[in-house]
Amino acid sequence: MFDINKLRNIGIAAHIDSGKTTLSERILFFTGKIHQIIEVRDKSGAGPTMDSMDLEREKGITIQSAATYAEWKDFNINLIDTPGHIDFTVEVERSLRVLDGTVLVLCGVAGVQSQTITVERQMRRYSVPKITFINKVDRSGANPDKVVTQLREKLSQRPVLITMPIGMEEEFEGVIDLLKMKAIYYEGDNGEIIREADIPAGLLDEAKERRMEIIETLSDFDDVIAEKFLGEEEITMEELIPVIRKHTIALHITPVYIGTAKRNKGIQTLLDAVTMFLPCPLDKQNETLDLNNNEARVALETDPDKPLCALAFKLEDGRYGQLTYMRVYQGKITKGDFIYNSKNGKKTKVARLVRMHASEMHDIEEAVAGDIIATFGIECSSGDTFTDGTQNYSMSSMYVPNPVIELSISPKEKTKQANFSKALNRFQKEDPTFRVKIDPESNETIISGMGELHLEIYIERIKREYATEIIVGRPKVAYRETITQKIEYNYTHKKQSGGSGQFARVAGYIEPIPAEENLEYQFVDKIVGGVISREYIPAVDKGFKEQMEEGFLIGQKIVNVRCVLNDGSIHTVDSSEMAFKIAGKQALKEAMAKAKPTILEPIMKLETSAPEEFQGVVIGQINQRRGIIVNTTSDSGYAVVEAEVPLSEMFGYSNDLRSMTQGKGEFTMEFLKYMQVPRSVQENIIEEYKKLNQK
Repeated sequence: MFDINKLRNIGIAAHIDSGKTTLSERILFFTGKIHQIIEVRDKSGAGPTMDSMDLEREKGITIQSAATYAEWKDFNINLIDTPGHIDFTVEVERSLRVLDGTVLVLCGVAGVQSQTITVERQMRRYSVPKITFINKVDRSGANPDKVVTQLREKLSQRPVLITMPIGMEEEFEGVIDLLKMKAIYYEGDNGEIIREADIPAGLLDEAKERRMEIIETLSDFDDVIAEKFLGEEEITMEELIPVIRKHTIALHITPVYIGTAKRNKGIQTLLDAVTMFLPCPLDKQNETLDLNNNEARVALETDPDKPLCALAFKLEDGRYGQLTYMRVYQGKITKGDFIYNSKNGKKTKVARLVRMHASEMHDIEEAVAGDIIATFGIECSSGDTFTDGTQNYSMSSMYVPNPVIELSISPKEKTKQANFSKALNRFQKEDPTFRVKIDPESNETIISGMGELHLEIYIERIKREYATEIIVGRPKVAYRETITQKIEYNYTHKKQSGGSGQFARVAGYIEPIPAEENLEYQFVDKIVGGVISREYIPAVDKGFKEQMEEGFLIGQKIVNVRCVLNDGSIHTVDSSEMAFKIAGKQALKEAMAKAKPTILEPIMKLETSAPEEFQGVVIGQINQRRGIIVNTTSDSGYAVVEAEVPLSEMFGYSNDLRSMTQGKGEFTMEFLKYMQVPRSVQENIIEEYKKLNQK
């Protein structure tokens, strides 16, 4: 019988190049899922198991999160390896939405980097407990203590170091388990033979001191440990483990393990920690909204006998049609069952259930509460909730960031138009951060996404998977427009042309919405005394919304505007919904002209690292790109420069950085906020827009 207490749904997340995929590959090897280790940058082109897409193997990065399952001792582990590159952040987001626990991987040299902070923020959003694995401690410059300090200072965690190194860098031999107080060595060709021994005499005092630090941290949360600690009594491993588990799940502490995935040291100890400290599905409280009861919150029970509630969190177009990844939160799904999509009420028969092992599928007959599985032939979107039809539940969806970069694309040959459309429809469905629209003026197809690499990957996939060559326009920044002052409006729409005419008068004011309210648009109805009939008020709102989409200065979406309607008048014969929609649209257009409109541009958080001798030129280059330096630090001969830079100035930065640092510089960039563009830059943008539209 399946024991849910022995199930772990975990993800592996980190900053790019911290060794997530290498660690996943080792986990699969040590759990017996694979029998040969393949490195991320393997020269044969084979590539690691979890990077099954050709593009991933060529570029040596993870693009899509990959799911697999494994067994460790008598535990079942569902594992998701997520991308580290910020452009694919939605893959991390959707994985964390359904996982119970995570292994956060940090590089023993670089420590906490910009993307680590983003991943940490995502984990907090979904209250996901974590274990931290400090990887690459065999590399020159590795310093686990520095990384632990960064966890405390940069991520506000309470790290608890459970293993300490025996030797460092090239001399790294194994670890000391501070709970067992034993030295652990990983021997054999691939570190598969674990040898426990006494702690080397030279490290015994340090190990005792570090064990005392664990007890001291835990005494802040547990009275029994605190009493024994103050009474200087011996505390056993059996007493420590349940306390560490309890407070890891409660997000009070983070157990920290060290090792090197590439040299196969520390992985089995980490797997033991996953089973000891990360939650099983029963330990997490999940909720859904009851659509039949005013969206009242309902607690879900991880019980196969309760009514079904499952969430579709990821879609892929596979060889056999749409593959839908699902997390079953309550109840069970059996092959042949009918399940209902809460969003559209559609009933679908489950023809095939599979467990995923990267790109391989292993058929199963049944999935129960707590499981992560995939199914075929189910028409749905990412974030849809499925039930057995007895309830009408909807699980809250995940956070999806807005795209910041746009490109116009078209197929080289007209005969490939059908393939082109098919690809765009599929990718939009699979990835909520990939958007497609048709420019009404130029009739161009515009794709938008999270960064240059994000769009580049999709263009490459259209070429490869749909045999369609693509013509690509220049990248464009997704600007926004807004207003800077409150303005009243009073607009009358009147049209007489034989027969019934059109009449609508709307009055009120528009004002900027402060950034802290986090609202792009708000319509406020303050009509009293029936000066405008109730039936026409939604039409005014619709008119405002249409104008918001069309923009005013450069045809970009208007944001952060509150439109208040407080007066107006109607004509008993000539007023209509259409008339009020047009009036709303024109009223906003007129008011925008007087409300000191301005353009907002996306500002990126940039982190550049390069050898210290290049620090001056790196800072100079960032300043030239209208960047503001936020912080600079030096570590192990490398300078790390943190800055805030407009996205419009960042095109071509990777080539410039490579040439000015002799190929040694690296950078990561992620969206931070929208800010007003300087007046001179705004004039240039408007000028450019006018020129393009005159053609």
